[in-house]
Amino acid sequence: MPFGFVSAWNKRRRSKSQDHSDPWIYKPAEFWQLEDQTPQTTKRRHGSSVFTLKEMEDATCSFSDDNLVGKGGFGRVYRGILKSGQVVAVKKMELLGIKEAEGELEFRVEVDILSRLDHPNLVSLIGYCADGKHRFLVYEYMHNGNLQDHLNGIKVRRMDWPQRLRVALGAAKGLAYLHSSSCVGIPIVHRDFKSTNILLDVNFEAKISDFGLAKLMPEGEETHVTARVFGTFGYFDPEYTSTGKLTLQSDVYAFGVVLLELLTGRRAVDLNQGPNDQNLVLQVRHLLNDCKMLRKVIDPDMIRNSYTIESIFMFANLASRCVRPESNERPSMKDCVKEIQIIICTNTKGLGMVMHSLRML
Repeated sequence: MPFGFVSAWNKRRRSKSQDHSDPWIYKPAEFWQLEDQTPQTTKRRHGSSVFTLKEMEDATCSFSDDNLVGKGGFGRVYRGILKSGQVVAVKKMELLGIKEAEGELEFRVEVDILSRLDHPNLVSLIGYCADGKHRFLVYEYMHNGNLQDHLNGIKVRRMDWPQRLRVALGAAKGLAYLHSSSCVGIPIVHRDFKSTNILLDVNFEAKISDFGLAKLMPEGEETHVTARVFGTFGYFDPEYTSTGKLTLQSDVYAFGVVLLELLTGRRAVDLNQGPNDQNLVLQVRHLLNDCKMLRKVIDPDMIRNSYTIESIFMFANLASRCVRPESNERPSMKDCVKEIQIIICTNTKGLGMVMHSLRML
């Protein structure tokens, strides 16, 4: 057996042994190889800088509430300014007690995966902090927050149809890149794709974030059986939920739910509604292929002269196929990209014909 291979194997075995004895021992990202991952030489758009706790405190003014931009089950996200003057988003991991090991794993997975990826529709990792038991992830700052805030009226600016189509296309390209296996040699399933994990930059370009639950598929396999189902209620693939079989199509289902959110302006799950209307997919799926009924679910806050009914119908048809219960009946993300590009062209052409007609009057 070649000496280099033996040396690398022993190094990895020692690293895994240390992880098991104390998951909080600090090690650089290159030691955080995942068990089902084949080491690859990939380019990085950003080097993963290592920050100290003091640097994180200085960047966020000691985590001032004035700099708080979001929070979730993982902790809080703050706007920060590095010494270089770069504006960043600082995710402060706050998983305590029995969730410490789980939080550490998500932290390492996100650093390990994002350090290897390079795509304009994935959020960029600037660096991380693993100072004692403190864990921080530092990302590029996304000025327009997340998609859900814009769809549900939290943000002042409402999105017109061309903007929504562009967001759908950007998100589709990001997922297609993950599924293509070109980034790390094997496909990646995001596993927590949802509207709050689609961030918008200053130009409203979409970038996928939050890779803590991402799963690298076993090499040469299209299905991975998991003991626990991970994700967010409302975006769960029914087949994954019932069988534990994770596939790339699990992300496609979640993408279909996001398409329905873009179309209707409603949340994937709204507990303020009646028992039969809380789940968006169940509420509208039977209406998506009926042109007359479809008009009733279009987001009423969307500017009417920004869309054509033909493009709406094509979009709803794609969403309907993405959320089919059987995974083998859903399109691939590569096909979704192509269809959304056609929908954008159809809408643009239709609106152009309307404007031409108005000028002729």
